[in-house]
Amino acid sequence: MDEVEVVVAHSERATLRVGDVFLKVDADQTRIDAEVRAMALAPVPTPEVLWRKPPVLAIAAVPGTALGGLGEPSTASPAAWAAAGAAIRKLHDAPLPPWPGRGKGPDELAGDLDGECERLVTNGVLPADLVTHNRRVAEAALRPWTPKFTHGDFQITHVFVDGDEVTGIIDWSEAGPGDALYDLATLTLGHEEHLDDVVAGYGTDVDLDVIRAWWSLRSLSVVRWLTEHGFDPFAPGCEVDVLRSRM
Repeated sequence: MDEVEVVVAHSERATLRVGDVFLKVDADQTRIDAEVRAMALAPVPTPEVLWRKPPVLAIAAVPGTALGGLGEPSTASPAAWAAAGAAIRKLHDAPLPPWPGRGKGPDELAGDLDGECERLVTNGVLPADLVTHNRRVAEAALRPWTPKFTHGDFQITHVFVDGDEVTGIIDWSEAGPGDALYDLATLTLGHEEHLDDVVAGYGTDVDLDVIRAWWSLRSLSVVRWLTEHGFDPFAPGCEVDVLRSRM
């Protein structure tokens, strides 16, 4: 009998694995709706939807292994990283999905970020100089962008490869129109050494300063949430180290 593995669990959602089936439990049906619709439209390998009975979505496991994980060295080849860049470029070149993006515009992001930075310093979560410096770095990401079909949570653990080929991209609940460079930044967060490989696979010029700005912005925005939900952004190679690397 297959064991039940808790892949991730917090107050918003949980993902369980039973054999080759993943069960995603999410009280927010808009996220499940977006996930199912995005996987149907995305021109890249995605998991097969087996069945859906709200609040549960059952999907099949994709072949291969994750490109890596935050806070640990990736054993994937440079070619595999380049393939991930090529896959996300294919998604960004696809027609926009017919629903609004879940992300926020530059002005709203700036307001939320300033509030988060204030709480990080006031509550003693992070040193003021670290927060202030990274807030300045993050400013480069707060500019207008042309919306693209984005994954929205293109973490390294969401990209599966077999050798040098992408075999599947998972977790599409944040998919929608958004900033293409946010996807590239999310993939390379904590793995700056593979940024050149990803950009080479992406195949077009990108503003590296904006990608680095998104590293700071994303890390500042999630440190407190991660801490409150049982994750450790202070672990080696994770979000706080990403912020320190910008100093």
